[in-house]
Amino acid sequence: MDLLTREYKNVNYVSGPLIFVDKGYRFSYNSILEIIMPNGEIRSGQVLETSTEHAIVQVLEQTAGLDVAETAVRLKEEIARIGVSRDMVGRIFNGIGKPLDGLPDVIPEKFLEITGVPINPVSRAKPNDFIQTGVSPIDGNNTLVRGQKLPIFSGSGLPANELAAQILSQSIVRGEETQFVTVFAAMGITSREAAFFIKSFEDTGSIGKAVCFMNLADDPTIERILTPRCALTVAEYLAFEHDYHVLVILTDMTNYCEALREISTAREEIPGRRGYPGYMYTDLASIYERAGRIKGKKGSVTQIPILTMPDDDITHPIADLTGYITEGQIVLSRHLHRLGVYPPIDVLLCLSRLMNNGIGKGKTREDHRQVTDQLYACYAQGRDLRRLIAIVGEEALSELDKKYLRFADAFEKSFIGQGFTNRTIEETLTLAWRLLSIFPESELRRINKQVITKYFSEIMQDGVHSPYYRLEFD
Repeated sequence: MDLLTREYKNVNYVSGPLIFVDKGYRFSYNSILEIIMPNGEIRSGQVLETSTEHAIVQVLEQTAGLDVAETAVRLKEEIARIGVSRDMVGRIFNGIGKPLDGLPDVIPEKFLEITGVPINPVSRAKPNDFIQTGVSPIDGNNTLVRGQKLPIFSGSGLPANELAAQILSQSIVRGEETQFVTVFAAMGITSREAAFFIKSFEDTGSIGKAVCFMNLADDPTIERILTPRCALTVAEYLAFEHDYHVLVILTDMTNYCEALREISTAREEIPGRRGYPGYMYTDLASIYERAGRIKGKKGSVTQIPILTMPDDDITHPIADLTGYITEGQIVLSRHLHRLGVYPPIDVLLCLSRLMNNGIGKGKTREDHRQVTDQLYACYAQGRDLRRLIAIVGEEALSELDKKYLRFADAFEKSFIGQGFTNRTIEETLTLAWRLLSIFPESELRRINKQVITKYFSEIMQDGVHSPYYRLEFD
């Protein structure tokens, strides 16, 4: 009898979403099994661990109604694969690639392993091309470049989903003939959140250039583990075989890690920090490190993972490990959110380690780095003075100190709090110069004289015609 048709009635134990099958040497790690119920119903499962004694199988649906004595298992595939095709663009799927949009199944051009193929470090190309998201605190202060992995650290109730949808609809690669596509993977989201994303994609028209994977909160836990890998497999196929530039948005990585912890607990593994498995760092790296560019290939995979920090704790294991692996972070601020600032990005806590590779003359503008440094310095000074006022009062401040305070307020309201508008990098830098115009030139110490002469004078002359001329400095 062929191995793929042979059935084994060796299920001897059920633990939550897991079943234990005797004589595990018959199956290989990560292989996909069919679980045949006594009533003939067929469910799917994935092998998480094998030994000579048993195999641990995660059931993709649920274990309710499973009869240990009468249930059989049958090998379906040696390893988890997903069928990929360019026709997936514009479609919505569940977490493992089955259509949710009412349209027929996609005819696969290839079947690829969802674990992917690691990029040879020698073959990696340096990320150095600017991606315009249309969001000033990102484009201006924490620039995203092709092939980078730049996470968004959010908190419960903060508008990370809205920011993700905005980035998805606005992002472009300027001056490139490479086709741009977004792969969106949602893990453990509610039906309300799923409806929000779908409506947002349809309203902005971005669904036509996106591949969406939706894993809902009531979907199986193991599906949540597979979702980012299925999404990244599609992204790699589009990028490296069809020369697309692919932006991958993964939300919410906290739900992913909670699923990882749930499976680890069911397997009775020794827990690590806060109950998460000790291999969570390696597991997250296997996802994040699938971003990048390959020499000789036009396409690229750029990642924006989104995670919710429990209790707004940036030292939480999920945020902590993500920060080690990725190349910076965008941090959302609860304080700015309470003030009605959108997007509430705290630029002083943010970082893009690859920013310098993607900005400057010929990419954004020659004044970009210096203007960003000056914005940071002035905003940090204004924030420090706010704390000082609580001690000495505003009457003790000099006129220059008061200008820094007004700058900090205007920077939050006009630069960070742009709402849902889409700004070009030129508009972002023009607005930055307009904000800096509150100071005398002698205070712009991080911008050299030639750049001040070229841009500061132009902004002052043309400022009355700028849509950002009226700023709330007072």
